[in-house]
Amino acid sequence: MRLTRRKSLMLGGAAAGALFTQPHLALAQGGSADLVLVNGRITTMDPARPEATALAARDGTFVAVGSDAEMQPLIGPFTQVIDARGQRVIPGLNDSHTHAIRGAVNYNLEVRWDGVDSLEEALHLLRVQAERTPNGQFIRVAGGFSEFQFKEKRLPTVAELDAVAPNHPVLIHHLYKLTLLNTKALEWYGYDDAGRPTFPGGVIELDAGGNATGRLLAAPSGLIMYKTLAAAPKLSIRDQINSSQQYFDELNRLGITSVSDAGGGGMDFPDADPYRVIRWMKDEGLLTTRIGYHSFPQNKGQELADYQRWTADIRAGQGDDMLKFVGAGENLAWASYDYEIFADARPDIDDGAEDYQRQVMTVLGEGGWPFRQHVTYEETGDRLLPVYEDVARGAGLTPGWFIDHVETFSQRNLERIAALGGGIALQNRIQFQAEDFVANYGTEALARTPNFRAILDLGVPVGGGTDATRVTSFNPWYSIQWMATGLSRGGMRMYDDANLLTREEALRLWTTGSAWFTGDAGRKGAITEGQMADFAVLDRDYFAVSDLEIANLQSELTVLGGNVVYGADHFVTTDLNHIPPVSPDWSPVIMQAT
Repeated sequence: MRLTRRKSLMLGGAAAGALFTQPHLALAQGGSADLVLVNGRITTMDPARPEATALAARDGTFVAVGSDAEMQPLIGPFTQVIDARGQRVIPGLNDSHTHAIRGAVNYNLEVRWDGVDSLEEALHLLRVQAERTPNGQFIRVAGGFSEFQFKEKRLPTVAELDAVAPNHPVLIHHLYKLTLLNTKALEWYGYDDAGRPTFPGGVIELDAGGNATGRLLAAPSGLIMYKTLAAAPKLSIRDQINSSQQYFDELNRLGITSVSDAGGGGMDFPDADPYRVIRWMKDEGLLTTRIGYHSFPQNKGQELADYQRWTADIRAGQGDDMLKFVGAGENLAWASYDYEIFADARPDIDDGAEDYQRQVMTVLGEGGWPFRQHVTYEETGDRLLPVYEDVARGAGLTPGWFIDHVETFSQRNLERIAALGGGIALQNRIQFQAEDFVANYGTEALARTPNFRAILDLGVPVGGGTDATRVTSFNPWYSIQWMATGLSRGGMRMYDDANLLTREEALRLWTTGSAWFTGDAGRKGAITEGQMADFAVLDRDYFAVSDLEIANLQSELTVLGGNVVYGADHFVTTDLNHIPPVSPDWSPVIMQAT
């Protein structure tokens, strides 16, 4: 649930001198900084100086990091000065795998169950939203939760959905495991009659009488869920912009300043509405989170033609520090896509997937595009990594490529990635499905899923992420908690000490580690001179709170490029550049913010 929050341009300490609400005027003061923070407990992620109490920023970058006294010469009459009040300060968090562009335009439509701990409360939220929502509009929960986080340890029934929202279509998307539709939603989609559509690799479950039960199942393809979500009513472009502003403000509240966007289903690159919205926001100066994004071909069998066209027209790396196109993926070819429904049997990729993947990767190598690829299972790696090795000897693998997920990869296949010069992006999908995984594969297999310590010991680039919003929550602290404690969302202890990261290691993956995945290694992720001035002041000390409390951490002050983009509690003074009211006025975001 969100707390009261406001963007602000802000506050100072008594020892800091005069304060003004136009910090950019400090540029006229020669050696003065635009912004100075003092009295902090700063974790810099700079090995040369891991701790400090003060920092200074000018022209969007850090110009000094050290003691309070060392910052005093940089404070001029127009410098914005912040007293951190002894609170923990960290570099801005960077999600190395998320679907933020798509998630942002849908945010205002969605009831979120991310932090809800009982099914009773979850159903109450739907009931309250039904009372606020105009007839004909959907009520939807589009991922970010696990049934194991509920004390009841189960999902709602269709009858329960009908009871809380009898007059509205209700859609509950749960991972890519299943989607629940109430009676009104089944009628709306036409899934309740004999003329219902069919989906390759997906099932509209029927009862013994041939009637739709309200359960959509991946078998194993998630296409049925992509298509069902995409067909639901959308916001107007104006409301999609508002939704995106609310969403990125929420990321800022959690301390996020950068994301690496992996495209996704329903995202026709490069001209789908979400891309139009994000480019417009960037041009208007409305972005408060840095975005590096990837392409994602939508149609099976057309991927090669798509990449041939795109590599001819678009240069990898084009854009700037706020919005940058990075390269291909996370889908390279649907034939090679392995779905992570850990409750079910492992799916095989298509017969002959290697030949088509080789063609796609050759086009990418010749076009100078780095790529990312969704690969979950060791067996998929066994089939695809020889293709990587072949292409490396031919067209070449453009530096900056990496593999996402690798939950069950062996040491042998991890070493093959390292030998080829690739990176590994890790997300906490298994944290939401640990209990399912154990039921299917056992606790011994879970203990190295993924093998954190082996991956870090290889010395390859490694980033932390979420895979939000349709699979996991966009809350970065769930992922950080998972890495450092091994706790599932249901409270299961997943790993022994040998496969846990220290809190510093987990934070490093989410800061300097993730910077590599958008081509920004050494440019952001650390609080050190010359890097982008992105940081967050936390409401509690990450290094002192209990294991359970990690998941509840948030930022009280978030700064991007030396400018305040989020302030709460002690750090709120003015509402300059504030987020507009949520639209439409029945949005669940309004209800969940109160």
